[in-house]
Amino acid sequence: MKYLKYLLVLLIATTFSGCKYYNFTGAKTIDAKTFQVSFFHNNADLVEPGIDRDFTLALQDLIMNQTNLNLVSAGGDLAYEGEIIDYRITPMTATAVTSTGDVGAAQNRLTIRIAVRFTNKKKEADDFEKTFEFYYDFAGTSLPTGAVLNEAIKTIFERITQDIFNESLAKW
Repeated sequence: MKYLKYLLVLLIATTFSGCKYYNFTGAKTIDAKTFQVSFFHNNADLVEPGIDRDFTLALQDLIMNQTNLNLVSAGGDLAYEGEIIDYRITPMTATAVTSTGDVGAAQNRLTIRIAVRFTNKKKEADDFEKTFEFYYDFAGTSLPTGAVLNEAIKTIFERITQDIFNESLAKW
C-alpha cells in the first residue's frame, strides 16, 4: 500500500509537470527568451492602407499567444522582419456573355505575398529568408471593400502567420 501511494504521487507529479519535448502549440523547446517583430512595410504595387500594421500586429499576437516568449522592440533572441511584396486581385472564373455582350468575373481572388527574414541569435542554423503567400476567393459581384475585405485579410493573415510560426518555431 505504501508503494502504491508513492507511485500515485509520482504519476501525478509527472503528469502536471509539463513536457520537455512537446507542447500543445507544436513549438519545439528553444533557448530563446525574447522575440521582436519589425514593422512589415507594404512594398506591393497595389497598396491597401493599413495592412502593413495589421500584419505586423497579427504576427506579434500569434507568437505571444502560442509561446512563452517576451516581445521586445529591439535586440530579441528571435527576429522577424520583412515586407509585403504582393497584393493583387485577379478574376478566377468568367461569367457567360450576357445579352448586352458583357463578360464579368464570377469569382475573384485576393492574394497576398509576404517576404520574411527570420533570425535566431541562439541557433543560426534556423535562420531563413522565405516568401509566404495565401489567398481568399470572393464572389465576382462583391467588391473587396468593407466586410468582404476585412474577412479576406483576416483569413489570409491567419494562414500566413501560422505558416511563419510553423517554419520558424514548430519546424513542421
